[in-house]
Amino acid sequence: MSEYGGEVAGAATLGGGVELSRVRQLWHLLEPLHAVLYYAPEVFEEAAALGYEVQERWPTYFPYRAAPLGAVGGERVTSAFYSFSPRMVTEYMAPAWGIASPEVVLAARTRGIDRAYRALFGDRADSPELAEAAALARRAAESANTAGRPLAAANAELEWPESPHLQLWHAATILREHRGDGHIAALLVAGLDPVESLVSFAAIGAASTERFESRGWSAAEWAAARERLYARGLVDTDGSATDAGRALRHSVEQDTDRLAAAPWQALGSDGAARLADLLGEFWVAVLSSGLLPSETTLGIGKV
Repeated sequence: MSEYGGEVAGAATLGGGVELSRVRQLWHLLEPLHAVLYYAPEVFEEAAALGYEVQERWPTYFPYRAAPLGAVGGERVTSAFYSFSPRMVTEYMAPAWGIASPEVVLAARTRGIDRAYRALFGDRADSPELAEAAALARRAAESANTAGRPLAAANAELEWPESPHLQLWHAATILREHRGDGHIAALLVAGLDPVESLVSFAAIGAASTERFESRGWSAAEWAAARERLYARGLVDTDGSATDAGRALRHSVEQDTDRLAAAPWQALGSDGAARLADLLGEFWVAVLSSGLLPSETTLGIGKV
């Protein structure tokens, strides 16, 4: 188990002396700092001012996350986000750019994160420690190769904000989308389609079936995916993973860590360790705020 929960990918050392376990740990630390975008009241307020519905998070989640791609439609968002039902994506993307353009949405998300981070971190938002963390995270993000990674590339193409706390969020976003794009590649190699990726993840206990069902797949689609996985020997009749299913998901997570590792090699072992140390207090501040759900579809702390 890593210090911050979750099964680590072993002690394999990459170029630059960075271990895969460090790659996993830095994801655990940075993911909550990015995810503030989808839960902070300040960010919802900015979206509401533009005219988006904020009674639930999905009407803002899709345009906020997709805005770096430009005024794209449901098909391209479905492709990039991968595990969401196309019907769900279309429902929330169809009205998105009629309410506000991607450029206006991007400005709103920056304002929202600025306010949210200042509310979460107080005076520490302007601390030397946060500025140092931002500089290290930015160095990693700027070294990320975004070829074949549409969401990482779209965010990397945006201008860097001036304030260190906003640079930290922007770096965290590039790095999490870089990892996410790589994760989709790993799922494709494993032969797991969008709904199968969720069913197989639920099968190993990464999160409850109910949590995964929030991504819009029907009961019939979920059952059909389970049948396909059963035919491959990956799940039992009750939907729980077989040894082969667990091994496949372990392989997917290891491949994801490997594909996410290159930016951290740019920091080297010492730089990556220093960033992990610096991020700890800000990670604690986000988690202790109660903003983020206790269970997510990412499997942090479970895989």
